[in-house]
Amino acid sequence: EVHVAEFGGGLVQAGGSLRLSCVVSGLTFDDYAIGWFRQAPEKEREGVSCINSNGGTYYADSVKGRFTISSDNANHKNTAYLEMSSLKPEDTAVYYCAATYRGGAVPTTRYEYDYWGQGTQVTVSS
Repeated sequence: EVHVAEFGGGLVQAGGSLRLSCVVSGLTFDDYAIGWFRQAPEKEREGVSCINSNGGTYYADSVKGRFTISSDNANHKNTAYLEMSSLKPEDTAVYYCAATYRGGAVPTTRYEYDYWGQGTQVTVSS
């Protein structure tokens, strides 16, 4: 069974930085992807950044140059990190991590992901 858990949300001032971690356990195939999504109040869940097992990455235009995604596979767990810098109030949202088995291009939409974490709140104050 695949389990996804996010860590690292919190409150930060505009211009500050925050690091989110996503621990995925139970992946049994080599081709997979892990993605970060976010949902602000009364808005749809949107893709922020994704990474696949081949090292391919995706960034939404709104976070390019400010966010960096990375991953490692230590201790039989797949962990994805989202380093967020130059944060803006509009980055405020619940951030969700998701995983899926997928080869080829990096999946970027929420419909392509099967396993989801509970989410972690990120609040950026102005």
